[in-house]
Amino acid sequence: MAKRDYYEILGVQKNASVDEIKRAFRNLAKKHHPDANPHGDRDDTKFKEISEAYDVLSDENKKSVYDQYGHDGLNRQGFNYDENFNPFENFSDVFGDMFGDIFGGGGGRSSNRGRRGQDLRFDLNIEFNEAVFGTEKSVELPKMEFCSSCLGSGARKGTSVRVCPTCGGRGQVIYSQGFFSVSKPCGKCHGEGQVIEAPCPVCKGTGRERQSKKLKVTIPAGVDTGSTLRLTGEGEAGERGGKNGDLYIVIQVAEHPVFKRDANDIICDVPISFAEAVLGADIEVPALEGVVKVRVPPGTPSGKIFRFKNKGIQDVRKRERGDQLVKVVLEVPSVLNAKQKELLQEFSKAGGGEAEIAREGFFKQVKNLFGKKG
Repeated sequence: MAKRDYYEILGVQKNASVDEIKRAFRNLAKKHHPDANPHGDRDDTKFKEISEAYDVLSDENKKSVYDQYGHDGLNRQGFNYDENFNPFENFSDVFGDMFGDIFGGGGGRSSNRGRRGQDLRFDLNIEFNEAVFGTEKSVELPKMEFCSSCLGSGARKGTSVRVCPTCGGRGQVIYSQGFFSVSKPCGKCHGEGQVIEAPCPVCKGTGRERQSKKLKVTIPAGVDTGSTLRLTGEGEAGERGGKNGDLYIVIQVAEHPVFKRDANDIICDVPISFAEAVLGADIEVPALEGVVKVRVPPGTPSGKIFRFKNKGIQDVRKRERGDQLVKVVLEVPSVLNAKQKELLQEFSKAGGGEAEIAREGFFKQVKNLFGKKG
């Protein structure tokens, strides 16, 4: 017996929109669902006929084949509705907005399709100056990429992935329970909606293989240890057409032999001699860009800090720069020649000045602390 025309079954024109087709099926499904007449004889024939028509006309690919070649074209494509079609799938598809949250149907589409690839982390070691001024680095990392043989399809060259004949590509099958329908993953395709009859020998049908990929990474000026750069789509390849994951570059900055970093400021300890501290001096100290001149005034104590505005590190998010802090540290010589000793002895005989006064005050405090009076 020849099958009826699908457009005639649903009562729609050939140029009907997807919404019009769905609306027509919704109305007919409510009327002809077997559970709509629980007291009468259960007959799935009419419901199966309208579900089959909707399954074809709501699918762009199937509809195109049907419009060109009719029922024979669908049979040649492997859509044998006489053997494999479950009419209750379409009921879930159309009424999923009402029952999807309860039974997890979600319109009958598989949740296993299009899995996103995993994110990756790569720790990148860079030098201090590279972090300050920015740089470009080449990295090489192993990761899962689309198979070079099957280009991600999972099927051997010269073959293709077939729509699962059991679930019609939905990845789920629907089981009717009274008025409701419950969806479960298809046992034939394991929820993928597709079957691979001849798996790719390189990736064993997974569509992915481990490869080593080289990337150029631009490091912006101002990064610090712990700074993270995100490279969208450079993680592992997705599965079944899913998006790639992202790559996170975590920066590790080596220590500098001279500078220390405090946020966007840099600190530099500069040794000065006793004479320079007492008499004052003009000295040059290293900076990020060349040198800076520091005027040490007479009587400068060890540990004194001089600040130079906007000589620090560029903020990675703003145009602001930190400062450079120069800390002078008095260096006491451990070895003296005869002339130096003679001069220092003369200086000592001349009186310690402020140092003597400070020392006398210190000992007075010690005596008072221990209850001794001088």
